[in-house]
Amino acid sequence: MTSARSSDPSSPPAADVAFLLAQVGAHAAAQFAERLAPLQLLPPHAGILRALRQSDGLSQAALSEKLGVFPSRLVVLLDALEERGLLERRSSPEDRRSYALHLTGAGQEMVQQIGRIAQEHRQALCAALDDTEQAQLAALLGRIASEQQLTAGVHPGYRKLGKGRPAGPDG
Repeated sequence: MTSARSSDPSSPPAADVAFLLAQVGAHAAAQFAERLAPLQLLPPHAGILRALRQSDGLSQAALSEKLGVFPSRLVVLLDALEERGLLERRSSPEDRRSYALHLTGAGQEMVQQIGRIAQEHRQALCAALDDTEQAQLAALLGRIASEQQLTAGVHPGYRKLGKGRPAGPDG
């Protein structure tokens, strides 16, 4: 009996799938960060702007929970975006002690630029696949993400922001 491996030497064994996912994922993340650099954004900034485009007026606490990021780390990211005029904090109409986050006009334009970059990134990353294969890959990866209970549309790297960082010179 001939296995698929012996009939197609370029086909990796199923045992290599986890490694290939990690390899391609790390490569994709690094390439996306490079593509964002001319906009002076980091991937976490892009994700925050995307989340706010989907849920304008979200509170800082709700965004922190949605992304799974420490509130103190989120504040630093939000401050940077606010300083650039991409978002604004407004007093929440429901709770004056909290802020609602809103994209500014510049923030909405930035989200459009990020969308174009993401499209270019996808095309470059998936150049070896035709449209049908890309759809199949997306469906399979979606099933894996769902089974692994990953939050749709949220990069799991947010959960690591602020964790495990080496202590600075003062402690």
